[in-house]
Amino acid sequence: MGEADITLRHLVRRRPEDLVRALVPAGRSVEILGLVDSQVTNIERRLDKALRLTIDGEPRVLHVEFCFTLRDDVPDRIFEYLGFLFAALRLETPGEPVPPLESVAVVLSGRRRRLPATGRRRIAWPGRPFSGAHFRVDAVYQRSVGELRARGSLLWLVFAPLARNATAAALREVVAEIHAGAATAEERAELYAALLVMATIDPWGHNLRKELVSMVEDKEEGLLRRTPIIGEMILEAERRGEQRGELRGELRGELRGEQRGEERGEQKAIVALLGRLFARRIGRRPTAEEERSIVERARAIGAGEVEDALLDLEGEALVRWLAEPIRRS
Repeated sequence: MGEADITLRHLVRRRPEDLVRALVPAGRSVEILGLVDSQVTNIERRLDKALRLTIDGEPRVLHVEFCFTLRDDVPDRIFEYLGFLFAALRLETPGEPVPPLESVAVVLSGRRRRLPATGRRRIAWPGRPFSGAHFRVDAVYQRSVGELRARGSLLWLVFAPLARNATAAALREVVAEIHAGAATAEERAELYAALLVMATIDPWGHNLRKELVSMVEDKEEGLLRRTPIIGEMILEAERRGEQRGELRGELRGELRGEQRGEERGEQKAIVALLGRLFARRIGRRPTAEEERSIVERARAIGAGEVEDALLDLEGEALVRWLAEPIRRS
């Protein structure tokens, strides 16, 4: 899905334990050691997210790939990513064994018929024993709201608008849970922003985004409207209410892999999340030129690289970086 998973990448960076809790065997002792965030520099391809952890004291690495749909190229990408990750981990500790790796594709939309629990990429000759990679498939959009809530963390609640049985009443309870469970107003804003992005995907045609915005605004007394970028998205959606059908058509085009819808959905996600991260770092909203630079850099070098720059660079150094010519590999 390109880089439209920026929302989820950011949440995982902030709440890795919530992600892992539902993806490792129940009843096992789990300790999260940190994010891998490795890159093989001569390939310029980043992992969506990989975490170092131990299960019952044994080292493991979990790679999570967020996908709009389980498209035909997903097994190829996961196989490539596992190879890149293996190479990066091997280079980090020469002579040491590489921890066992596992990939999970978290799928946000797609066909109504149940997706398989496991995917694979076979590379062996026909008729020969299997060689390649298996990966787990977690089709969150085919879950119920109750199943997502049972995962026991606020992170998984943001997927509730994707659930097959999502209703306004169920989402009102989800908003209340986030309100009660988030530690700070900033954390609530991040979770609500992710909730709205998921509602925009709308794989079942529930059309609950407008109601969800009203729920959050009523609960938080204008919190999202005061949040840079997200507030602008809300106002724009209200001004263009008569064009919602067209917007949803473009987003569904993205889910079918149509290029125009994909590019527009990607740009909206980039502006919303990376623009908001810029505002937190600098203390003001990005100018139109800075927003344009963020989007262009995300497309040229990857949203992960831009996100890292926003987290690593301080003040004027970040502003200067956005003003520099983009260095394409």
